Amino acid sequence: MKQDRTDTSEKADENRIEILKDAYISPELIETRLGKVEIDITRGDGPVLMGSHGGLGGVDQCRAAIDFAGNDFRLLSLSRPGYLGTPLESGKSLEEQADLFAAVLDELGIEKVAMFSISAGGPFAYTFAIRHPDRIWALIAADAVSGYYDLPETAGPVTQMMFLSDIGQSLLQKMTKSKPDAFIKEIFKSEAYYTKKQMKEHLDFVLNDPYAHGFATAFMNTMYPYKPRRAGTENDLKITRKLTHLPVEKITCPTLVIHGTHDADVKFYDGVYAYEHIENAERIWIEEGSHLCFWINPKSKEAQRYALDFLKRNMPE
Repeated sequence: MKQDRTDTSEKADENRIEILKDAYISPELIETRLGKVEIDITRGDGPVLMGSHGGLGGVDQCRAAIDFAGNDFRLLSLSRPGYLGTPLESGKSLEEQADLFAAVLDELGIEKVAMFSISAGGPFAYTFAIRHPDRIWALIAADAVSGYYDLPETAGPVTQMMFLSDIGQSLLQKMTKSKPDAFIKEIFKSEAYYTKKQMKEHLDFVLNDPYAHGFATAFMNTMYPYKPRRAGTENDLKITRKLTHLPVEKITCPTLVIHGTHDADVKFYDGVYAYEHIENAERIWIEEGSHLCFWINPKSKEAQRYALDFLKRNMPE
């Protein structure tokens, strides 16, 4: 199913926000049996791919993460509890958020979805697959948390100020325009274990690849402003700091685990653990991949093509 992404009636929507080039969302707040949730869903009647965004995210980051599949699937983006328009009270625990995902599907009249998770969104997607196996037909986990998580050691006081405050993020946004190389370098410094040579090679790639550079800029924008994302980010950390390993061995749906070998945020072993414990899981290890390697790496397009093929192979008839 091909999505119509240039609908003129959508362009007239006052709430329409451009997330990536030619990718728009029109967020709306819906009432489910478990609480309010901010969502956006693309038009059409085909199989649905639902996103579970990471820390500092929201419905906007969710859409940016799953936009690669927008020409083949309906995209369901949402803000998890504590992010943007979704109240934290709609679901604080892993189990509550997983059940909230199911409640969203109930409200929208959707029987089953494929799930795409990134980073801190991983535990909630994994838990959804465990608690609601009848509502999920495939799972993709991209550099996703599968156990204990805390802020990475690369996120020192300066980095935390840059990413975890409105003032710092405002500076980063200015850097994206005035000093794009410094902005991209700041991402890699906090998100990847790179030597100076690797840093230069990946920095040059992103600066000269329109898609990678566009995604990096867009992704930064989906973390700003921080204030309406703070409650969700802090709640995620409260949960993941108490985890050991999630019982991912209970997952029965087709699963694809994607992880960068040089991820300094969510460590490579998170991906390895999930892959080794989920029966018949498939994997993509992206060599020298940073935390955002599924989108800003020389092998991103290859990984995205594989992910699309995985979804098409497993979608309901």
